[in-house]
Amino acid sequence: MKTEVRKSIEGYSQIAHELEICRKYGIDYTAQKGRWKAAVERLHPKRLQLRVAKIIPETPTASTLRLVPVSGYLPPFQAGQYINLFAEINGVRTGRPYSISSPPNQIAYYDITVRRVPDGFVSSYLLDQVKVGDILESTGPAGQFYYNPLIHGKDLVFLAGGSGITPFMSMIREATDRMLDRKIHLIYGCRTPQDAIFHNELLSLAADYSNFSYDLVISEPDSSYEGLTGFIDGNLILSRIGSVEGKTFFICGPQEMYDFTIPELKKLGVPDRRIRREVFGLPKQVYNDPAWPQEVSPQAVFKVKLSSGREISARADEPLLVSLERAGITVENCCRSGECSLCRVKLLKGQVFHARTAKLRQSDHQAGYIHSCAAYPISDVEILL
Repeated sequence: MKTEVRKSIEGYSQIAHELEICRKYGIDYTAQKGRWKAAVERLHPKRLQLRVAKIIPETPTASTLRLVPVSGYLPPFQAGQYINLFAEINGVRTGRPYSISSPPNQIAYYDITVRRVPDGFVSSYLLDQVKVGDILESTGPAGQFYYNPLIHGKDLVFLAGGSGITPFMSMIREATDRMLDRKIHLIYGCRTPQDAIFHNELLSLAADYSNFSYDLVISEPDSSYEGLTGFIDGNLILSRIGSVEGKTFFICGPQEMYDFTIPELKKLGVPDRRIRREVFGLPKQVYNDPAWPQEVSPQAVFKVKLSSGREISARADEPLLVSLERAGITVENCCRSGECSLCRVKLLKGQVFHARTAKLRQSDHQAGYIHSCAAYPISDVEILL
């Protein structure tokens, strides 16, 4: 029956004839079995083993970890991408994505720059306990926040906030190291001058390269500060770049920065296609989202029943992925911002609240899948891992 159906397909007879010729005169590739898989895994490895070669203090609250491969070499990446770094802390295995701040033309190491987060679980571990010589595990490079010469043009404006400077450093270093034909204007917002990561290097690059400009904007200056102050609003942006015409804007920083800056750009007439944003973590207080169900207390604790029959507890104000990790349950993940979908699980019963950053596919929604890194339980739930 199957043969009869195939024969009814236009072109099938010709293809079948060519297959017979290949079987008779073609090359036997069985001896090369696994070769192409090995080649793909070198470029897109599922895991990397990285040794800390150097720790570079950047500010009182941030340091750069220089990571070299334990064996082999590092896969290539696009400036602006990240790796998800894994750690086991007090019996809990978890991961956090960190943008690579070194340029892609530097192939000997990856630099990741870690800023201390108040009450941060992983950032405190990396800054206080990790030392030179330690071996860390990560994913390969990932992410969609990078420059595309076919659609982004050559006139770029980077808007950074806090540790959101890290992917831009990779882009800026690549452009200046390789003398690329791009014009870049960086506007970097920080709370205080002491919080500005890479400040001296950025000043030096701006002085040495005519196609790179740099402005630091301080939101909480003291009386002696003489530079730009306030927030990165439309008036400030126009005063520094002159016009938005023909420019592509890249934004990376805390969620509050997106909520403020993107409407400002739209007021200036910047179309959506000219605004690129990095998904840089989840809202710190997701329950302040207007869509959060008011009847659900952020301190509420719900039961999560797994397909294995096991039950764990989960807080409403904590992503489901974090609750699973606290219980010793490993779920594959990478971005932890609701974008990559690696951490998806199937919701069998109950309700969750998805953070706005979650990019849930329509097909996932229809099939009942959720992104556990950006899903907050708002009732007892049952999931399929």
